[in-house]
Order: sequence, then structure tokens, then C-alpha cells
Amino acid sequence: MGKLRVPRTLLEAVAYFSDQDVAHDFFVTLRWPNGAGCPNCGNAEVAYMPKYRRWTCKECRQQFTAKTGTIFEDSPISFTKWLPAIWLLTATRNGTSSCELARALGVTQKTAWFMLHRIREALADRNGGLLQGPVEADETFVGGDIKKMNAKRKSKLDRSKRRWAHGTTVFGIVERNRGPRKGKVRAFVVPFSSNKELQGGIRRHVEPGAEVHTDGFPAYRGLDRDYAHQVIDHAYEYVRGQRSHE
Repeated sequence: MGKLRVPRTLLEAVAYFSDQDVAHDFFVTLRWPNGAGCPNCGNAEVAYMPKYRRWTCKECRQQFTAKTGTIFEDSPISFTKWLPAIWLLTATRNGTSSCELARALGVTQKTAWFMLHRIREALADRNGGLLQGPVEADETFVGGDIKKMNAKRKSKLDRSKRRWAHGTTVFGIVERNRGPRKGKVRAFVVPFSSNKELQGGIRRHVEPGAEVHTDGFPAYRGLDRDYAHQVIDHAYEYVRGQRSHE
């Protein structure tokens, strides 16, 4: 099958993988660069049936296809659709919606949603999605300022919640770029900027022992028990070491 050719644009990917044989052989070479092996018992002695694009294992006698044991298994969607979908999802920085994918591939939105779900599952980090250090963590408020609200809107606020009405608390954690490896980001809404919420978010999303950079907000105190916690005093500095976006 030779060296794999990787398309550079979506149009090129759709055209290149439009041939069933090309798309199938591309994935087979990608999955088994040294020749197909049985996914059931691991035996390399297999017999190929080109007409059905299927192999038979000479050891366990089980039949299998290139899709067996992958996210494509039990899916009637061909590699002519799967491979351009993977190309589009991995090449687009801002993400791809199921509607966009459906238009690009000429499939229904329901089919595109199913494909995106399977591909994203396969692209999940092997370490459970945990971010690796060094990472930076910080919280901010997004929303309207209670001081600028008119009297009618302010009167509708629950008195016990007025102190938080100036915005929604959004907590973000970002990996620093390390050479060709681009850092990942986690951002989510938290009800309060408390020790429980902020440290809990870090412990759920960052692997233990990682280097974590935060400001001097008291809610971060105690992270040094599980992380290499670096505290940035904004009175003297705003960043220590390489910044996330560099």
C-alpha cells in the first residue's frame, strides 16, 4: 500500500477518499502498518477476502473487518465519509458542528452528530482527559454589574443573591504550550469562587503533581499538598516563565 498520502484541504480530502478502495486501504495501512492482525486473538496469520473486505484468522477462525474493534464498528457509514470527517474535526481549530459536517459530507444532521460523537470519544486523552503541567488557573466574572442595573431589574433579584449578581463566575484552566504540543483549555461556570469549587475544579481536570500557577486568591491555598503550586503576586508580576499562548 506504500506511504500514506495525507490531504491538505477539506476538498482534497473529500475527493481523495471518495473512492471506496482508496479510503479502505488508507485506514488499513494506518491501523496495521505491518500487515493486518486478528483483533480477537492477536494472531498475524490471516487470510484476506478482497471481495468482502474481510479477513479470517487462521488461529481462532474468527472473521473481522478493518472496523472491528474501532469506533467504526457496527456502523454502516463507509470510510469515504468517516475519513473526511476526521480530517475536518482535527484540522478545525474552532470546532465543527454537526450541521457544518452534514453539509460538508452530504449526510443528515443526525448522522453527522453520531459521527462527531464517535470521533470525539476516540480523540479523548488516554490519561482520562487530565491536563498536564504546567497549567495556569484563574477565575473571572461575566455578566452585568448590579450597580448599573435599573431599579426594576434590581428589585427582581433575590436579596440573598445580590452580592453575586454582578456576574457569573467562570473558572478557566489552561495548559502552557510545550513546543509542538498545543495546550488544552478547560472553562466552566462555578456557583462561587470558593476553595471547594476552585480547588475541586483543578483536582478534577489536572493530573496530580503537575505545576499549577494561580494568583494569590485565598481559595487556592492548600493546592501545594497535591501540586507544585506557584503563586503569582500581581503587585510584582503577571506571569512567571513561559506564557500559555507562546
